[in-house]
Amino acid sequence: MEPVYRSLEVACTLGLRAVGSKLALSGLENIPPEGGAVVAINHTSYIDWLPAAMATKPSRRPLRFMIKAEMKDVPGVNFLITRSKTIPVDRSAGAGAYAVAVDNLRAGELVAVYPEATISRSFELKEFKSGAARMALEAEVPIVPMIVWGTQRIWTKDHPRRLGRHKIPIAVAVGESIAPTGTVAELDATLHTSMARLLDEVIETYPYSPGAQWIPARLGGGAPTPARAAELDAAEEAERARRRAQGGRG
Repeated sequence: MEPVYRSLEVACTLGLRAVGSKLALSGLENIPPEGGAVVAINHTSYIDWLPAAMATKPSRRPLRFMIKAEMKDVPGVNFLITRSKTIPVDRSAGAGAYAVAVDNLRAGELVAVYPEATISRSFELKEFKSGAARMALEAEVPIVPMIVWGTQRIWTKDHPRRLGRHKIPIAVAVGESIAPTGTVAELDATLHTSMARLLDEVIETYPYSPGAQWIPARLGGGAPTPARAAELDAAEEAERARRRAQGGRG
């Protein structure tokens, strides 16, 4: 195990202990003991990566995360990205990162992907981008569905962070691997169905109070409906575009 990645695992373990969060892991037998695989993770918070990485710790298989390239500009983060073999993605030109990810998969690595690309404000699965399916087919490796639940209570969009000792439980469930067969659209649909089913199973066993803002609207929670969440996403993207245009004029 690489020393930097191992150090990050230790830091994450200590961090979870400090905030009092218990990590419930299930389906770890579905993580391939060897060989490449795309690990597809749902995206409800800014810290989904932490419990996802901890889920592969027992198998001693590091996850090679694909993250937005802007993170390299954060002081100290570029060092961690380089030493942990994280794959930066420039959203305006993602072909390079895609090629690196496929090479990693062919080399027998586990590459972690967020098929939704951005955080789901509704905490339901959004429509998937096709990258996970395309990578699996091109590299001829399986896709492993993974659901992380509970982190949206700690740090997500439109809500204040809760980084103190909150004792919020976190669940991670790993589903059965999906063979890289069929067309991109067919594999993508199979992945979405598998992850939606796994998400429902996790929510069913997770303790919650009706009306909580981190519960999907269809279950009586206070989260935005998928339609409302899409409107908020569109407004956010429009504001970003406006700021980029202003920056260019400046």
